[in-house]
Amino acid sequence: MNRKKKINSILKKRMKKINAKLAPDSKPKYVSKAERAKMAEQQDAQTTINPTD
Repeated sequence: MNRKKKINSILKKRMKKINAKLAPDSKPKYVSKAERAKMAEQQDAQTTINPTD
């Protein structure tokens, strides 16, 4: 019984890892604070050059 349980637990672990790799990422990629500031600065520069109003 113990041997059977051990084998099943190992197989379940493997399947869990495989399924985790195949699952799509639910959270967006991390963007650092400096990168966010740089992107906002570029966006502000574009809006001042090309106003949409």
